[in-house]
Amino acid sequence: MARRTKADAQTTRNNLLDAAEQLFQLRGVSHTSLNDIAVAAGTTRGAIYWHFKDKADLFNAMMERVTLPLEQTLVVAYVEQAANPVAEIRSAMLEALRLIATDAQTHRVLQIATHQVEYTADMGAVLERHLSVHDGCLARNHVALERAFAARNQPPPVALDCAARGLQVLVEGLVHQWLLNPGAFDLLANGRAALTVYLAGLGLQDSVPT
Repeated sequence: MARRTKADAQTTRNNLLDAAEQLFQLRGVSHTSLNDIAVAAGTTRGAIYWHFKDKADLFNAMMERVTLPLEQTLVVAYVEQAANPVAEIRSAMLEALRLIATDAQTHRVLQIATHQVEYTADMGAVLERHLSVHDGCLARNHVALERAFAARNQPPPVALDCAARGLQVLVEGLVHQWLLNPGAFDLLANGRAALTVYLAGLGLQDSVPT
């Protein structure tokens, strides 16, 4: 019985997150109430508060369902034993772009997070999480580039902080533009070309697989 109750609770939670995705995409986050989500999920507002503290908590849980798999694709790129850290990070970033371009749920949730959420006072936890994820990615880029230049006995042409941030902005900018109009360009092909050019500009072209 306890096992079934736990399974039922997980089903309810997933239904709420599914409903939130659909409504956030349709109406935007600010124009979707918790009651709207409860009704769409076929449950009560009280059920939402059983699983989530508030709308920001629900939003972050919705994000984690897609960002955790995305983050997992990047893990291999940052292991200290990587023989070619830049090639590894490039490969992982391209895999993340492939997932964004081909997985409907990932596409939908990132579109909501990029273009349909406002960082109002009640959504402070969402902004905090966004910045935390961004800073984590930036730090990992910094480490990967630092190891790449050290392995080559070569100083970076610009400060590592600048190089790492440029890499981050390159990928985020491509995703942001593609989510506005997915039919405008091939995200993966453009990502591959842009990463190759950027890394070559840093003097790391030898680290890029042909």
